[in-house]
Amino acid sequence: MPDTYPSAGDPNSQPQLPSSFDAPGRMSLGDSAPPPAAPTSAAKADAVTDKSAGDDDNTTPAQGSLDVGNPSQAAAASPEVIRQVGDVLKSEVGVSTLLNRLKQSIGATKEFGLFLKKRSTIEDDHAQSLKKLSRMTQDNMRRADHRQGSFLHGYEETMYMHDRMAENGIQFAVSLHQMHEDLFELASFAERSRKGLKASGLAAEQKVADLEQAMRKSKAKYDSLAEEYDRARTGESKQSGKVFGFKSKSAAQHEEDLYKKVQAADQNYHNSVQLLQSEKAQLESSTRPETIKALLELVKETDAGLTLQMQKFASFNEKLLLSNGLIISPLKSGDAGAHSRSLRQAVASINNDKDFNDFVSSQYPRIAHGSGEVKYERNPVLGPPGQHLNHQTSQVFNTMSYNNQGATRENRSNTLTSFTSPPVDSAPSHAPPPPSSGFPAQTSPLDHPPLQAPPGYAHHGRTGSQGNILPSSQGSYGPSSNATQGHSRFGNGMSISTQGPPQLGALPFQGSQSPIQPPTSQFSHSDTRSPGGFGASQPASMPLQSRASPPATATTTAPSGPPKPVFGVPLSRLYERDNIAVPMVVQQCIQAVELYGLELEGIYRQSGSLTHIQKLKAMFDTDSSNKALDFRNPENFYEDVNSVTGLLKQFFRDLPDPLLTTEHHNAFIDAARHDDNIVRRDSLHAIINSLPDPNYATLRALALHLYRVMDKAHINRMNCHNLAVIFGPTLMGTTPATPIEDAGRQIRVIDTILQNTYQIFDED
Repeated sequence: MPDTYPSAGDPNSQPQLPSSFDAPGRMSLGDSAPPPAAPTSAAKADAVTDKSAGDDDNTTPAQGSLDVGNPSQAAAASPEVIRQVGDVLKSEVGVSTLLNRLKQSIGATKEFGLFLKKRSTIEDDHAQSLKKLSRMTQDNMRRADHRQGSFLHGYEETMYMHDRMAENGIQFAVSLHQMHEDLFELASFAERSRKGLKASGLAAEQKVADLEQAMRKSKAKYDSLAEEYDRARTGESKQSGKVFGFKSKSAAQHEEDLYKKVQAADQNYHNSVQLLQSEKAQLESSTRPETIKALLELVKETDAGLTLQMQKFASFNEKLLLSNGLIISPLKSGDAGAHSRSLRQAVASINNDKDFNDFVSSQYPRIAHGSGEVKYERNPVLGPPGQHLNHQTSQVFNTMSYNNQGATRENRSNTLTSFTSPPVDSAPSHAPPPPSSGFPAQTSPLDHPPLQAPPGYAHHGRTGSQGNILPSSQGSYGPSSNATQGHSRFGNGMSISTQGPPQLGALPFQGSQSPIQPPTSQFSHSDTRSPGGFGASQPASMPLQSRASPPATATTTAPSGPPKPVFGVPLSRLYERDNIAVPMVVQQCIQAVELYGLELEGIYRQSGSLTHIQKLKAMFDTDSSNKALDFRNPENFYEDVNSVTGLLKQFFRDLPDPLLTTEHHNAFIDAARHDDNIVRRDSLHAIINSLPDPNYATLRALALHLYRVMDKAHINRMNCHNLAVIFGPTLMGTTPATPIEDAGRQIRVIDTILQNTYQIFDED
């Protein structure tokens, strides 16, 4: 066994090597396995080709190749073994022996090549998965919702090492696959050559064997006739022939006949011997040596190729492990930089305390400085505490006087006219001048629905704030033309109301939210951002009509809701209010996705952060023109494109009327029932053209955008059908009464629109 595997390494591991190496060959060959010493003899036969080269010099190249392949085996061959190998190769069993040996080499080559192919597949799958995993987790770790600082640096170094190890694995897999192809090419060539040599070599051997068999038969016949002739000549011939013969031959005639037969048999025997000698001489001199030489070359070439690939396999394994080891723990050098740190050093560089302190200190600018101590500040509308007490006393006195005197509508009108005296200017100098009509006009009617005035009062439009003036009783004073004229004279927007106590800083759209209260004996006044206001507080002795509370400035009123809501508002109202066909939130979301999300896998299918979506929604509802909502800067949407797509889908879901409108819903469903693509497209095109202008413009912008998403389907995996599944219910709307079968037709509608985007809409 040491002669067979001299380079096995540790002697303790040598007993396992023959079984692991020979088993694949025996499994793939299907022949009876030779004894353990057979491979040794065959190997030694290869080593002693120069022994047989004394008779034929054509075996010299094979000897040279063998010496290069494994010189230790040639050195270990004994003279006795060399002589035996030479005798076998010269004999009639030499060709069959080498054919069996070549078959073993081919089987072993195929088996090792199959192993390399499977190992290459395993290594490539492992390396590709490791590479994809390291890059994906590295991208995720860079997001703002993960740890930064030294942890991120150490983590990126770790993933960089994994990426390099994956590259090594890919190169290793490519090398193994190339070795597999080389081995199978070698085995195929050897197998084809073996078939040809087997046919020619065994045919020559069989021909000589057949001639030898014929020669033996002719010799046996010749010997039999010669013996019989000898008996006839000496008179010892058998008597059996005389018993049955009617006309017996004489002894001389019988002897003469036997002599002729002996002569013919002798000639036949002589010819057989000559033919056998010539064929055998040709076989031994040319046919057999040529076949032996060719088979030896094939065996040595196959064995050398197999051994070379196994040596390369061992070398590649060593290089792979060594390269990965140097990546994990590189050698120290004088010019070692930051990238030469080992995995242990990269992990050890993580400083938890520093990362924590850096993150917390980065929030320092958000601290509100100079807020000071919380103090109570009385609103100027209420006036000084003493004046408020006198004001209440005068109100009670005025109420009593009204009840005693039974004031008429003219008295109430005169009371109102006393407030039109020139007020003292107490508003800020930068306040805008009042409108020419006497009513505030800062906001268009689309901001909020107009208030419904209580019965009996004329409608004067939206005012900045409201005040209440005391009626004498719920039924004593009704509406009159004088009261209406008193309303129109108020430049500061003051109005009469019977809906309860005064509401400070109330906006027009808030009036409908407060419950109606019984009339009370109170009244108040508030300014409407006009340059003038009511004068300063008057002494308590002045008449009631000439005293009023200080004005309320613009900073004292704060809206309780968003001034320009976007979500949940019909597209027609957004268009009339903002004069933009496509809402700003839709434009910003489309812009963000096309800048940062077209190549993101699963775009519009992945869910974003609900917290981010709610924050962005609140910001759009507050002021859609805010610079913080410019999505060209990814920091404005928390660097999370999925939250942007979630915000866009939320906008369409919140529309009171779906984008494709409830009015045209049944028409869209009916059009989707057409199986002909052209008819279905043209039907949908006609319905889309009948949509309202804001709906048409928004649908066009969205369809062109989704078409650009579809162009990247080979990267983001979002084809036309996937997008239609997402946007079908979103754009057409769903209700509990919607039939289940309509869900599939909704998807078909959006699918058809996206497939024919440039036939339905103009890109410009």
